[in-house]
Amino acid sequence: MKAKQLREMSLDEIRKDHKELLDALYKLRFQQAAGQMENPAKIRSIKRGIARILTVLKEKSHVAE
Repeated sequence: MKAKQLREMSLDEIRKDHKELLDALYKLRFQQAAGQMENPAKIRSIKRGIARILTVLKEKSHVAE
């Protein structure tokens, strides 16, 4: 998801997406440890998505102050 799309979302929606990405990352790491991972690049894209969400959340918290 692009940062522009995240900025247009509400805080609740962003937090929901953050939780979903964390769950997906957990599952992918478990697959990797079990040797069943099909696409290792998926971990990188999910980690970047999490970082993007955290950046937008921090921006929104500074605007609210």
